[in-house]
Amino acid sequence: AVAGRSTPAEGSVGAGTGAAVGKLLGFARAMKGGIGQASMRVGGVTVAAMVAANPVGDVRDDQGRLLAGARTTAESLALADLDAALQRGEGPASALLPMPGTATTIGVVATDARLDKAQATQLASLAHAGLARAISPLTPNDGDTLFALATGQVAGPGNVTALGALAAACVARAIRRAVLAATAVEQPWLPAARDLPGAARIG
Repeated sequence: AVAGRSTPAEGSVGAGTGAAVGKLLGFARAMKGGIGQASMRVGGVTVAAMVAANPVGDVRDDQGRLLAGARTTAESLALADLDAALQRGEGPASALLPMPGTATTIGVVATDARLDKAQATQLASLAHAGLARAISPLTPNDGDTLFALATGQVAGPGNVTALGALAAACVARAIRRAVLAATAVEQPWLPAARDLPGAARIG
């Protein structure tokens, strides 16, 4: 990709082309993942995130409602609600678990604050909290790497605690936007969040 001033494309593009979510019951019952971005500006400082959402777990909104994930059957558009199943003591068969290397959630967080290398590392670490807000259940495969960068365009040192809170919020929003912007693929059939009855829309 080339850096520029235009709004980045989201959904089933770039790193989001082959992404899928809700793979804990097998790939045949998964849904389409994608790439999403979000930004927030507070107190004159901007934080942004771009994330490729390809997790094992489901994706939920900020109220805990399912947006996309494992389906009850390979032919169904009904979501299985893995969290509810796990709370009932029901777990996926080991044969259905995704193979290593078939899932990851990677991305980048950026700010116009001034950060040194150690602070940027802290920012990337704090941004990982956004994964647990949007992906459920969260598995070891769901959080691979988040990079952080700072342009230093805003005068004064950045407050890593505040920036980390914003970064986590942006990561969660970017994951949700990734599935909401995604489009279905036919072979193998992976429906998208927009195909579900009463589907949420990007706000």
